[in-house]
Amino acid sequence: MDPREGVYRNFMTFHCGQCNTVWADSLGLCGEAKCCDSLICSTVNLSIEVTLDVIIKKEIQSSLEEKWENCIYNSLSCSGCGCSVGVVLVSAPQHLASLRSLFLIRKENTNCYQFSDGSMVKASTLNLDIEAIGTSIATLKQEMEAALEHISLLHGSLRESSTASLD
Repeated sequence: MDPREGVYRNFMTFHCGQCNTVWADSLGLCGEAKCCDSLICSTVNLSIEVTLDVIIKKEIQSSLEEKWENCIYNSLSCSGCGCSVGVVLVSAPQHLASLRSLFLIRKENTNCYQFSDGSMVKASTLNLDIEAIGTSIATLKQEMEAALEHISLLHGSLRESSTASLD
C-alpha cells in the first residue's frame, strides 16, 4: 500500500461558496475553530498555506461582532468575486490567542470538493476537527524511541560481529 494513499483518501479542496475559486486544500488544514465557525490554515515558516486567490487586505480592522470582539485582524477576500473569506488575527483576547497569525476561513462561505467521492459539499456540514497535536507528538516520540532502541541494538550487533571477525 502506498503511504500517501491515506493522505489522498481524505484529500479535499476548499472553494469560494459563490464563484468556486480555490482557496486552499486539506494539506494546509490545521483544523477547525468552532468558536468562530472557521477552518484553520497555517502560515508555516511564512509560507502561506492558502492559494494566491485569497487576498489579505492591508488595512487592520476591528469588529463589534461577538466572535471577533476585542480582536484586531486583517480581512481575507476572494480574488474571484470579492466576497469575505475570513480573517488573520493580529491581536486577540486570551481565548483566541492560539489562533493569531493563522488563516481563519469562514465555513459558511466555503464549499469543499472531496476527492474520495467526487462530491462538492458545504464546509459548514463537515466536522473537520483534527487530532490534538500533543497526541500526535506523543505517538511520534514513542515511535522515535523504539526506532532509536532498534538502531542501538543493530549498532551493538555490528560492533560485536566486527570484533569477533578481528579475533
